[in-house]
Amino acid sequence: MTATALLLRGARLSEGQVRDVLIEDGRVSAVARAGQLPSAGEEMDLSGFLLLAAPAEPHAHLDKALTWDLAGAPPCDLPGAVAAWHGYAEQVTEEGVLVRAGHALDELVANGATAVRTHADVLPGPDPLRGLRALLRLRAELSERVALQIAVLHVEAPDEVLNQALELGADLLGGCPHLSDDPQAAVARALTIAERHGVGVDLHADEHLRPDPKDLLLLAQEVRDRGFAHGATASHCVGLGGLDPAEAARIAKEAAASRIGVVALPLTNLYLQGRDTPARTPRGLTAVRALLDAGVPLAGGGDNIRDPFNPVGRADPLETAGLLVTAGHLTLREAVHAVTAGARTVLGLPAAGPYEGAIADLLAVRADSLSGAVGASYPDRIVFKGGRAVSCTTVIREAL
Repeated sequence: MTATALLLRGARLSEGQVRDVLIEDGRVSAVARAGQLPSAGEEMDLSGFLLLAAPAEPHAHLDKALTWDLAGAPPCDLPGAVAAWHGYAEQVTEEGVLVRAGHALDELVANGATAVRTHADVLPGPDPLRGLRALLRLRAELSERVALQIAVLHVEAPDEVLNQALELGADLLGGCPHLSDDPQAAVARALTIAERHGVGVDLHADEHLRPDPKDLLLLAQEVRDRGFAHGATASHCVGLGGLDPAEAARIAKEAAASRIGVVALPLTNLYLQGRDTPARTPRGLTAVRALLDAGVPLAGGGDNIRDPFNPVGRADPLETAGLLVTAGHLTLREAVHAVTAGARTVLGLPAAGPYEGAIADLLAVRADSLSGAVGASYPDRIVFKGGRAVSCTTVIREAL
């Protein structure tokens, strides 16, 4: 047995059985009935805990995090949020992003996320990549606790700025085709620049409830026509949720055929979308069932953490899972899959979880079932990255 071995005793798995889980060299090497595995060099008693694959956060905006009070409350719709952020972004500094993003990332890790994809705005002013540099510093500083992926977010930034961002070390190219005068050209440009640098794309797609969503379909067609092989993700896809079911299913099949991952973001989109339709308000949620039925890799993300786009958000993937149950009508297992295995798939990460051969990125929640873990969102949690405990939260509650 190696010096890096850890034996987790008496953990309850999501299917209900109680098991011991042996971790060696960052992977789960054995799972057996409680008491059947020999003692390891290090042991941890997880009696009373539910052991899950660690969540991954597939869509965050760490450069914007925790700015709701700083930027001023916007009119609470997407154009108002964009305007409020742009007004505040002029004064955003590299050090300020480093501090706020670090706090938000600490919250995400404490709640269970061992991998996070964040978007980084091209900021106004003479130094448009100052937010990106802060996130690159954070990625290096916290690499042992969390795997951080960074996508450059822009609408019509010059090629030289995007090239510089990717040369600095950004992992993906982002964008917002629906905000462009020519969405088709914006999608084509994104893939051209990404191909040049050998990186994937993660586009904010169809973040609106107009009856003509185009971004996801344009991306699927462009990926297919080019044979784009670096990975493509479409985040939001709110417009898909407002389509006739047959049309939504058709577009979902196009996305599946092009191997595009889709990230649903219920927390922010349910908050922002539909405010201009007070009667029979449409919901800001993509067509999660149609996407699953088509075989599209589906992830659930939290999006904004108390910034001008949403004043709430606990940086908790289990909160996202709960919203996918209540608003998206997914089952508990489907919802948990979307924030764990589904999210890791979209991020291009290997499988994790409490089963043999998997990466030992794990979340132990003091609960006895999925409904307890998701429904009650208990705060007592232990987070493991590569078999090493990186966060432990214990809450003491007293009745007075």
